[in-house]
Amino acid sequence: MTQAKPSVAQDIVWRLEAFAYDVVTGLARLFPIDAVSDFGAWLFKRLGPLTSTHRVAEINLRIAFPQADDAEIARLLTAQWDAIGRWAVEFPILDKIIADPKRVELVNGERLAQIARNGESVVFISGHFSSMEIMPAEIIQAGITCQITYRATNNPHVDARIRKSRFRYGVRLFAPKGGDGARELLRALGRGESVALMNDQKFNGGVAAPLFGVICHTAPGPSSFALRFGIPLQPMSVQRVRKARFRVVVHDPIWLKDTGDRNRDIEAGVRQVNAFIEDRVRDRPEEWFWVHKRWPNEIYKKKRPV
Repeated sequence: MTQAKPSVAQDIVWRLEAFAYDVVTGLARLFPIDAVSDFGAWLFKRLGPLTSTHRVAEINLRIAFPQADDAEIARLLTAQWDAIGRWAVEFPILDKIIADPKRVELVNGERLAQIARNGESVVFISGHFSSMEIMPAEIIQAGITCQITYRATNNPHVDARIRKSRFRYGVRLFAPKGGDGARELLRALGRGESVALMNDQKFNGGVAAPLFGVICHTAPGPSSFALRFGIPLQPMSVQRVRKARFRVVVHDPIWLKDTGDRNRDIEAGVRQVNAFIEDRVRDRPEEWFWVHKRWPNEIYKKKRPV
């Protein structure tokens, strides 16, 4: 379906946003990497608490850590704004970070080498942990042919710049989300390629499964793909070591049980994925993307955080 042409006013707004993006990118590339990262942390720790998403983050933290007292919740709120700020301003210079071997440590890289060497097809899964964009870069640099999903921004000019930024560190394969994206991923898996998806955000109409003991809806795609093609889920995660230095962890593959009851098997797979996400979040809570409304909307309409 052809996308409607934007109005003149809308296009002007988009172009102004793209100009602002170019200015921020240009400035970020002028300064040392750690200085840029520190500035993002400083800025977001001051501005983040003034936004409506601060309350979303607090609600999410109280769901995940119901035993935490107010002081601990306040500490985690500050820490997650620090992490989000660093991630936001590091994106325009991610190619510089990835190009420095001292800044990215790969744990269990032998597994990626095995996938590439044997031409294996897997479903990479992860969550919005730390600087999550480093993960697809490591997959591609390992020599793995992989379709990597992304959600295009509403502003086509900014989206083109984001794609160009990703090209700088080697990520060139994209499958748009939605029905067309799903079909593209199926074709890639049919060719024996791999696919990579984030599986930690709310997916309306997805499988209802618990996350931190509260039912939420999760995309069934990764589990469905793995079962359909008889291939494993391959979890990965990104950790921030210090400032703009990272550790990418390749976890043990998850083989889903195929009992012949497809709906039940997919639900079991979703529960395993949610358990993986839980484990990573509990281990490093400061580094998850807490500002997303992960649970049902009704939870966020309450007057007080849960």
